[in-house]
Amino acid sequence: MRDVPLTPSEGGPARRRRSRTRFWIMTLATLAMIAVTLSLGRWQLSRAAQKEALQARTAAQEAFPPLDASAFLSVEDMPSELHRRVKLRGLWLPTQTVLLDNRQMHGTPGFYVLTPLALEGTEQTVMVQRGWVQRNFIDRTQVPAIDTPAGLVDVEARIEPPPAHLLQLGADPPAQPASTAAPGPAKAADVGASRIRQNLDLAAFKAETGLPLRTDISLQQVGAPSEGLQREWPAPALGIEKHYGYAFQWFGLAAVLVILYVWFQLIAPRRRG
Repeated sequence: MRDVPLTPSEGGPARRRRSRTRFWIMTLATLAMIAVTLSLGRWQLSRAAQKEALQARTAAQEAFPPLDASAFLSVEDMPSELHRRVKLRGLWLPTQTVLLDNRQMHGTPGFYVLTPLALEGTEQTVMVQRGWVQRNFIDRTQVPAIDTPAGLVDVEARIEPPPAHLLQLGADPPAQPASTAAPGPAKAADVGASRIRQNLDLAAFKAETGLPLRTDISLQQVGAPSEGLQREWPAPALGIEKHYGYAFQWFGLAAVLVILYVWFQLIAPRRRG
């Protein structure tokens, strides 16, 4: 039996119902997408505000008067004192110096030089990021000339987290025993010489050396270049501009959704009608 075609009067209500259903589906879907994009934009703005507050706290900490040794040793919540300056006196332990590879300063690759400092009058040792030195591009294992003063030294530094870790493929080679160290110029693997590593885990280093080393923080020495080391430390990359850029993209996408909805759901149907 053949289907009987609908007359215009019979097909009109059905088309209008389908049109209304499609209109409300597109409306709800668009509203949901706009809500999501606006929420993501606001979240990016909140992240930017948090990092700006962190930047302000860091600047405030650096402006405080330096802590002396007794005040430094009495701090219970050390993370609350991050970026604050300290003035300490102690003995360098040059045989435990470590060079962290692939660190840059002003775009030039080199090493961060780290040496433990045994604090005067205590049994406590802290790891000090003493500065940066350019590496030998011909012989990567050749240790740069670094002057480490003997005897008691006064060190001015900032309280910082342990050294940042870089991507590493494989483990650092173990140091040679002292009896097997090759004669001649000091190399990175010789005991008693600086050792080149990609990263340094302070807890593992403490177990390796047996030093009474603090593992929750390190110190970053400040001041003019000296001892063959530069100390123009890069500011922490907080990425505040990145969050503002992402927020602009999400708000822009919400605006595009509104424009497309208005055109295709409101203006275009009226133009066709």
